[in-house]
Amino acid sequence: MTLPLAHASVTRTAAVRAGVRVELVTIAWMIIEAVVAIAAGVLARSVLLTAFGFDSIIELISGGVLLWRLVLDARGHATERVETAERRAAWITAILLGVLCVYVVATSVAGVATQTHPEGSIAGLLVAAAAVVIMPLLVRSKRRIAGEIGSAALRADAACSVTCAYMAAALLLGVLATTILGWWWADYPAAMMLLVWLVPETREAFEKARTGEAHCGCC
Repeated sequence: MTLPLAHASVTRTAAVRAGVRVELVTIAWMIIEAVVAIAAGVLARSVLLTAFGFDSIIELISGGVLLWRLVLDARGHATERVETAERRAAWITAILLGVLCVYVVATSVAGVATQTHPEGSIAGLLVAAAAVVIMPLLVRSKRRIAGEIGSAALRADAACSVTCAYMAAALLLGVLATTILGWWWADYPAAMMLLVWLVPETREAFEKARTGEAHCGCC
């Protein structure tokens, strides 16, 4: 029995380390995604792009907390000492998501009312197209590793990445319409479409923060 147990321990350790690597890739991409999307959004006066960039920052915070837990797990440490940090991160994430929802609605309504014309953005197109490809690959890796180590948190993080992929697809369509077709007004309904994923995510984030259960990015 000793050999199978030892083999299982080695296998799990390898899977946890793989989880650390995939989270590092996720964090690196979220930094790029946030910087490019927000900068491009500000320059193009695009609610859609800036909202996507802010959501990337929220994903970055959640990914950082999950990475912390995975690193501690890989090193064999107990996880009690990060429980307080997790609860704080959960509330911060929920509040930021709520602010993001308000931002999308307020700026979209204001943009339509004032007929502010967002400009096309090649950088926005590139980051959206890249996200549509990269996020599904990360989702597949996270789901596989989550099954190997029995991590509900990593499964939840994979679900967050699925949401990000859908948002990236909506972003791509919106930026394509603005950049190539010149439909400046498409930026606003496309931005409002993000609420289809943001509102349920926000509601769940507040519920999980209140109950202390794991949600996107937290164990």
